[in-house]
Amino acid sequence: MAMTRLEKDSLGTKEVPEAAYWGIQTQRAIENFPISGLRAHPKFIDSFVMVKKAAALANCEVGLMKKEMADSIAQAADEVLAGKWRDQFVVDVFQMGAGTSFNMNVNEVLANRAIEILKGKRGDYALCDPNDHVNMAQSTNDVFPTSMRVCVRLLLGELVPVVKNLEDALLAKGKEFDSILKSGRTHLQDAVPIRLGQEFTAYGLTVKKCRLRMEAVAPLLEELGIGGSAVGTGLNTHPQYRFKLIDHLKEWTLIPFRPAEDMREAMQSHFSISTTAAVLKLLALELSRIANDFRLLCSGPLTGFAEIVLPAVQPGSSIMPGKVNPSMAEMLNMVCFQVIGNEQTVSMAAQAGQLELNVMMPVMVFNLNFSIEILKNGIREFTNRCVQGISADAEKCKHYAEVSPSLATALNPYLGYSRAAEVVKKALKEKKSIPQVVQEEKLLTPEQIKKVLDPKPLTEPGLPGK
Repeated sequence: MAMTRLEKDSLGTKEVPEAAYWGIQTQRAIENFPISGLRAHPKFIDSFVMVKKAAALANCEVGLMKKEMADSIAQAADEVLAGKWRDQFVVDVFQMGAGTSFNMNVNEVLANRAIEILKGKRGDYALCDPNDHVNMAQSTNDVFPTSMRVCVRLLLGELVPVVKNLEDALLAKGKEFDSILKSGRTHLQDAVPIRLGQEFTAYGLTVKKCRLRMEAVAPLLEELGIGGSAVGTGLNTHPQYRFKLIDHLKEWTLIPFRPAEDMREAMQSHFSISTTAAVLKLLALELSRIANDFRLLCSGPLTGFAEIVLPAVQPGSSIMPGKVNPSMAEMLNMVCFQVIGNEQTVSMAAQAGQLELNVMMPVMVFNLNFSIEILKNGIREFTNRCVQGISADAEKCKHYAEVSPSLATALNPYLGYSRAAEVVKKALKEKKSIPQVVQEEKLLTPEQIKKVLDPKPLTEPGLPGK
């Protein structure tokens, strides 16, 4: 039988595994919330532990915690940040409101490791108490939202460069493909000519706009409500505590975190979190659209558009030999669908707060962290394994541009819309090109036909043939 130790809290006593660094409140959470098997994101553990370390040091600096105690908590935190004891953070992401279970999980792990550093045995909370020492001057109500914002801000810093790489790759393809003429398409029907490079440049600029929105939302996440304690009034905290704590976070992360203008607002509202989720949703919508275009443009190879060729990353069928699918674009679509759904969860949770606290924080941070993680990984692989290796079938693109009936749009200034429409009808009925019909009907001179119906000039502003 596994060895246990007996711990006590306000509800009674409970056996806790002797080898565990967690304590009784974590043990209750393990038993109460066997919901998903999902655990906190590693960066969220980092962020939470950093806040705990900063709190211990700040409390020491204002004279409320002995240096030996603060140093032992800080050392325990540093060990976690270095990768130790990660298996001790065992609370399910779906837990009691506000994240109290996770807060206590962190408090108990750091307390029990600090006890060992102080030469005691796990569970001897007289040496270092999870509530009185590790949680000094804190409440779940200000620690959890503060750690959320620190975490999301750190993860956003990892995502932005990945998005920038995709942006750059698309713009590079825009330059590479700039001379390739093709038919445009609207309503999935033939439209006037466009250059393949123009399409890709537009994709790149769209991604750039999304990246700029992500960078714009970052400062919202840098405002921290730590020091508000239970309801945002700062009860049981030293007036300088929150400023010193945030100074430590700024030093360690090199991010300009700042105290909240109003600590009540920082605990009631999760505007920064819901705004970030919304920006990620907008990114996902645009990326999904671009992935869909890639799938259309590479469709075929013989019965579709087949204007571009995506890198073959693996066989596309378990039954059809030689089939290759747009696998990376399909992956990105699925990532985007998940991110869009995650945003809806964050939105519902963000509006579900009452009065001084929104207790739905655990599901908010889980979904937002999940979105950033899968976007980061998905966009990275889409860029490296798909976008950078795209090639174009220039001859097929040119053929479509030259046979498109929408070339007749260039005739409008010369023949008028109605007469040009008759040309299109005849071309389609007799399976002829627009230039052929115009020549047969003697609607323009050969020199005019050559100038007016040259597809390439039609891809820039101006009047055809002038």
